[in-house]
Amino acid sequence: MRFSWHSQSRVFLSDGATLGAADTATCPIPRSVLPDRPLGPALCGAMAAAMVGQNFRIAPTAGPLTQGLGENEFEVLTSGSSGAPRVIRRGQNSWLASFAVNQRLFNLGIGTKVGILGRLSTSLGLYALCEGLSLGADLYLYEGLRPDRQAALILDQGVQILYATPAQLVLIADCAPPLMANLAHLLVGGGRLDPNLAKTLAKLFPNAKILQFYGASETSFITLCDKDTPPNSVGRPYPGVKIVLTSPLGKPVLAGDLGKILVKSSYVALGYTDPTVQGAVWQDGYVSVGEWGRFEGPYLFLEGRATRMVTIADQNVFLEGVEAYLCSLKGVRQAFVLAEPDPKRGHRLRAIVQGNPACEAEVLAALRQEFGPLKAPKRLSFRTDWPLLPSGKVDASALEKTP
Repeated sequence: MRFSWHSQSRVFLSDGATLGAADTATCPIPRSVLPDRPLGPALCGAMAAAMVGQNFRIAPTAGPLTQGLGENEFEVLTSGSSGAPRVIRRGQNSWLASFAVNQRLFNLGIGTKVGILGRLSTSLGLYALCEGLSLGADLYLYEGLRPDRQAALILDQGVQILYATPAQLVLIADCAPPLMANLAHLLVGGGRLDPNLAKTLAKLFPNAKILQFYGASETSFITLCDKDTPPNSVGRPYPGVKIVLTSPLGKPVLAGDLGKILVKSSYVALGYTDPTVQGAVWQDGYVSVGEWGRFEGPYLFLEGRATRMVTIADQNVFLEGVEAYLCSLKGVRQAFVLAEPDPKRGHRLRAIVQGNPACEAEVLAALRQEFGPLKAPKRLSFRTDWPLLPSGKVDASALEKTP
């Protein structure tokens, strides 16, 4: 099977144009990477290629496709939040397998109105588009619009399912839009959804099931949160996913113990197009993106990535855990934690924060109470803006330059 453009599926672009399945008939099949702007030609070119099994990739800029891709294979980009985006090789069947699952879980089908906030050069945005087109949905693409305009269109156009990242949803929530009672499912990927933002979204979308996916561009879906998920958990394994936690020596850990997360499913990618790229590891049918976590019953709790673990006074600290706690505090909307060299203790932490500077003393005191005086960030640096990548994720490189 291949991706298809269902005869009843339409795409509504942010400039007011509408595309249908017939528009692929006159679109030349690309022989190189498609730039994601202008959006119409990129979309039609990619689908024209996909429907005949040809290779394609949508990226911010044009360039050559990787040589040696197989039939029905395509390329996607990682988010690049901690460096240059990596190019991933996928088979169409890896996404098609989850289309049927989401169709059942979210009642996604002919006539369903699906909104997409991100660019099609991102894995999340492209996935949502291909899924909706294959299942007969109507797709509304909002990339490039101001958050207040996005919110107005989500309401006016009656969107029922919305794919978004937490950072994109913060921008929408900040513009104080009216309640959007039309939304039935809010599907959140690309980062943790902190409790404060989740409460805000529950008020903004009063009739929506807010469902957060934990996954990666290399693995696709790993777990799924719902209303029964305990606080701070990323949920149960997504249908069809097997998760194994192992020790640094590769041995399975005991129930409740911390371990490296290994994933096996029909949804995972084939690998990087450049085998020398450092990142996820494919081995014996499993994929690891270097993240660590633990199970409490059927629920997975994340600690963070090994690449963002530092040692402070001989104790390991996952920076993501500190960020998640910061975002739960009053006066903090978003947070990013930096580890700086310390000759005595190995590292010291500094937090980049968007929020209310008047709460600084209270926030620092809460951090010391939670993590102790050695592991708690020693100072906060406040920003009024919060730089994002085209993927909708935080631009870590820009935040690291905050004085």
